[in-house]
Amino acid sequence: MTTSKITFKRLESNQVVLFPSNLSERIPKNHPVRIVNQIVNSLDISLIMEKYKGGGTSVYHPRMMLKILFYGYFCNLYSCRKIEQALHENIYFMWLSGNSLPDYRTINYFRGKRLKGHIQIIFAEVVRIMADMGLVSLDIQYIDGTKIESASNKYTFVWKKTVEKNKKKLEAKIASVLSDIDTTIKKDNIKCGTSKPEQTIDSTTLQRKIDELNRRVSDLTKSQKKDLKKLQVEHIVRLEGYEKQLEILGDRNSYSKTDKDATFMRMKDDHMKNGQLKAAYNLQISSENQFLINFSLHRRPGDSATLIPHLEQFKKLYGKQSKKSVADAGYGSEQNYEYSEKEQMEAFIKYNYFHKEQSRKFQENPFHPSNLFYNPEKDFIICPIGQKMKFLKSERRTSELGYVSNVSLYQAQNCNGCPMRGQCHKSKDNRIIELNHKLIKYRNQVKKRLLSEEGITYRKKRPVEPEAIFGQIKFNNKFNRFTLRGLIKTEIEFGLIAISHNLRKLAQIMSINPKTQCFQYFLTVFKQFRGSYRKIWGIYRMILRINQLKSRKIIFLTEKYKNVA
Repeated sequence: MTTSKITFKRLESNQVVLFPSNLSERIPKNHPVRIVNQIVNSLDISLIMEKYKGGGTSVYHPRMMLKILFYGYFCNLYSCRKIEQALHENIYFMWLSGNSLPDYRTINYFRGKRLKGHIQIIFAEVVRIMADMGLVSLDIQYIDGTKIESASNKYTFVWKKTVEKNKKKLEAKIASVLSDIDTTIKKDNIKCGTSKPEQTIDSTTLQRKIDELNRRVSDLTKSQKKDLKKLQVEHIVRLEGYEKQLEILGDRNSYSKTDKDATFMRMKDDHMKNGQLKAAYNLQISSENQFLINFSLHRRPGDSATLIPHLEQFKKLYGKQSKKSVADAGYGSEQNYEYSEKEQMEAFIKYNYFHKEQSRKFQENPFHPSNLFYNPEKDFIICPIGQKMKFLKSERRTSELGYVSNVSLYQAQNCNGCPMRGQCHKSKDNRIIELNHKLIKYRNQVKKRLLSEEGITYRKKRPVEPEAIFGQIKFNNKFNRFTLRGLIKTEIEFGLIAISHNLRKLAQIMSINPKTQCFQYFLTVFKQFRGSYRKIWGIYRMILRINQLKSRKIIFLTEKYKNVA
């Protein structure tokens, strides 16, 4: 085979060009990087700009830093070193940054310091843009939670029960030493300011007593001087350590030494299959049309206690509360139902035995308290055999969050000789039933909503709303562990994850829907005519609703309404 007629293209590694190449020409018009660029250009970043003091050397523009962070998380690059590498190698990052080359320290400083306290605001502004485009309405929240592992070490745990137990032992030892010294002082009739030592003592009180004894050290025996030195050198240090640990713990049961905001929780991805706890954060999200519209991080493992702070954050971000909320049985508590009623929000939140009570076995069980007849006028219950269970007393129950519930107790008159006693209850005395009338009222209202046609629709849609987002973030995007430590920094990190998820979803919609050119024109007009945005939103929303138009028709409509804008 001869190669004499084959002509190869010229190849030169060290090319010298007279005019520099334009990177924009090498990026497709419908590429997601253009959407990221235009979204960031339309954001109001005045709060971030206020953090810059001015003077000194020049700094990178925060808008450019936001672009490379958003697109970095968009491409699953969560490391600042990898983003720095992409700025040297990837033409999309080069185009976004305008060939600027911030190093990983600069990127990390901007992420951790400049975005501190502002990531939620930026996230909410991106969501508002999508709401005005008609992609979300902000009238309904599909709520669910998941646990994401902290960046802390697995074996740096501090348990509250262990701290309290060791502190109690130390306090007993300290009380014993002080009692021995106090007894000797009284025998020698030495007038000293020490009082009778108590079993519970804090570090401040102990330091005061040590100072008093130091002034009388010459009157102590050799053994007591040794004990006093041990109090100063060892015991007070340990006591201060236990007090500091309890202060960090607060109302939690555990924390990690390397990430004090993380709590040890039971994770689903238990690779050892032994129920090992890991330091993690409880992430709560709200979604609509699989767009993230709200997120919050919590240090409590239970979902029920996180709902109200999560909904309050939604209200703070958007200045209003959603009309409806949909959640599973983990959120069905009296406190949450009361909050929803107060906020005039329709709660489609299941309670713990909602599905169970739909079964025939549950409904035909004559001994269950919910199936017994209750007379609200005379306040009594009829047991399965027809006996009256009269009101016994009312009790107040306080939850871990401080919420107070009122529970009414009803007791049967005489269960002796009842043929159904073995099936009815196992107590030696007469049966007592507890009823929370307020909670029962809320559950009946929620049950009516959940069994309605609207409620069935929401219940079918709920598993495919937040669950799909968790799957996308955790498995497709490989984000199942935080890289930053502390509640504030992890909130920033997930804020970037949430924004990138929404941008990825938007880019996907634009790629399969022939509206890309209209979308790009819309953002350009929005930036130039921000004051008259309502008219522009209406025009764009009208174009979005014409789903069956081909690309050429959408371009025609865009050109037609240019003069109106």
